[in-house]
Amino acid sequence: MAGEYKDSSEYIQHHLTNLTYGQFETGEWGWAHGPEDIAEMGFWAIHVDTMFWSIFLGIVFLIMFLMASRKATTGVPGGWQNFCEFVVEFVEDNITQVFGTRPNPIIGPLSLTILIWVFLMNMMDLVPVDLIPHAAALVGIPYMKVVATTDPNATLGMSVSIFFLVLYYNFKIKGPVKFGASLVTHPIPHWSMYWFNLILETVDMIAKPLSHGLRLFGNLYAGEMIFILIALLYSSGILLGLFGGLLQWAWAVFHILIICLQAFVFMILTIVYLTQAHDVDEH
Repeated sequence: MAGEYKDSSEYIQHHLTNLTYGQFETGEWGWAHGPEDIAEMGFWAIHVDTMFWSIFLGIVFLIMFLMASRKATTGVPGGWQNFCEFVVEFVEDNITQVFGTRPNPIIGPLSLTILIWVFLMNMMDLVPVDLIPHAAALVGIPYMKVVATTDPNATLGMSVSIFFLVLYYNFKIKGPVKFGASLVTHPIPHWSMYWFNLILETVDMIAKPLSHGLRLFGNLYAGEMIFILIALLYSSGILLGLFGGLLQWAWAVFHILIICLQAFVFMILTIVYLTQAHDVDEH
């Protein structure tokens, strides 16, 4: 649908703009109709499309696994039960290898949720870039980004939530005194370097959630951008359109690897950070 826009930059900007709701400088609340409105709304604006698709896909995940659990049998399992059991065993194996056998009731469900939920959000990148935004425009919705993980608000929201969970277990397992001492005595265990250690550990703590969330965002945002650039070829003539179709197919096949890999990386880093929070020994 690139031909509907004045130029390629307007097409790209439209596909990279979130459906935003927030408060204008006048005090009124409403929908943003362009980048100027979004800038006016500021930090507390809500990306409604990100919220909708992330929650919707989270519900899809719950329904899929709930159906598998209710139809589970001890006899010959069906294909869906086989798949769900494979995923659960895959997650359990990774937890055992990294986290060990420590008792923790949350790490298994959390890791499984992250793996499937992030995978489903990433997989929306394989939907043709014009399909859902064009359908939304037909009913009066000006913007619609369907890949929640291309929004840093979503990826950093997840990573910061995990960061607070890591802090909670640091205080619970190590205690506030030992945890605080580890911030000033590592890596140089001398009183004169406590200030330097605190700076290093603070930077390290802040860098973890940032890198955790931005890694996922950056990879998926780049993938979405490539799909958008390829879509521009469809309005450039028959030959370039056919070439664009071939490129889109090739990139989609390659992008499946990125979709799976980034979901796995986000999950495994969560397990690693929780493992570090439970480790009471000096590194």
